[in-house]
Amino acid sequence: MQTNTSDRLKIVVPGDNPPQIQGSPHLKRLEPYGDVVLHTNRPTTLEEKIGRAKDADILINTRGIVTWPAEALRQLPKLRLIATCSIGTDMIDLEAAKEFGVVVCNQPGRTAPVVAEHAFGLMFSIAKRAAFMTASVKAGQWPRMDNFYLQGKTLGIIGTGNIGTEMARLGRALGMNVIAWTFHPSPERAEQLGIQYVNFDELLKAADVVSLHVKLTDESLGMIGSREFAMMKQGALLVNCARGEVVDTDALVQALNSGHLGGAGIDVYDEEPPPATHPLLACEQVVLTPHCADMTPEGVDLLNEGAVDNVIAFLEGQPQNVV
Repeated sequence: MQTNTSDRLKIVVPGDNPPQIQGSPHLKRLEPYGDVVLHTNRPTTLEEKIGRAKDADILINTRGIVTWPAEALRQLPKLRLIATCSIGTDMIDLEAAKEFGVVVCNQPGRTAPVVAEHAFGLMFSIAKRAAFMTASVKAGQWPRMDNFYLQGKTLGIIGTGNIGTEMARLGRALGMNVIAWTFHPSPERAEQLGIQYVNFDELLKAADVVSLHVKLTDESLGMIGSREFAMMKQGALLVNCARGEVVDTDALVQALNSGHLGGAGIDVYDEEPPPATHPLLACEQVVLTPHCADMTPEGVDLLNEGAVDNVIAFLEGQPQNVV
């Protein structure tokens, strides 16, 4: 851990584990502005987290598992900015941040191609039953089970922000019919993306693959549950690179174990990391990745650069990407 003994501006990375920004050359760009204090281990208690941040003017939050609820922000009177290494901001109580005068900056769309490629890979993995087949062959079995042919099938995208837009492009390139639903559709947006907007229930009924790309809000919390799974086609596939809480986990497990859902590719969970007893871990037709959709060298560098860009823009009086 770097130490800070001066009275200069203090920029704190409160828990960079797994490693994200440690060792990044972008941190050196902050040297003219203040001292960086980098914690390479994750805080385990609220008190430890507050202790690390109590003298900070700026936080660079590299991990969503390091959260900033109102009870923490209230105890950080010096704090002026939280810059995230992410698109999502659900790890921060935004209302409390506004109340306490803390600016929050994220990175909308910055790694959209990286995340969409991961979602596309999950779709292929579950369509070809890669994890199930690998485990079976390693166990000395030689299974015969139909795979899922994707070309010509219907890809239903829920949420057409930057990532959903890129996922639509990839689906079209493969030869899939792409339909979509979003909270605020428009004919202009549909024409721009080359897709057809349909209502929510129609998408669930028509899609062979449902791919989730909405941010976590009160409106999207639990939006895919038992009712929604029942409406989906027999054998349809689900991809979730949005947030775990967008899907009702119990309903997902039931849909998988009953055979109604043909498979699920999951990068996000209602508990992260999921405990050994998490019900999804016992499902056969799943491909699971540890919330790492943007974790490529290119994606990591883009996010580190973007976080530092946001800090510098704020300090130079031209804040950008303010949530």
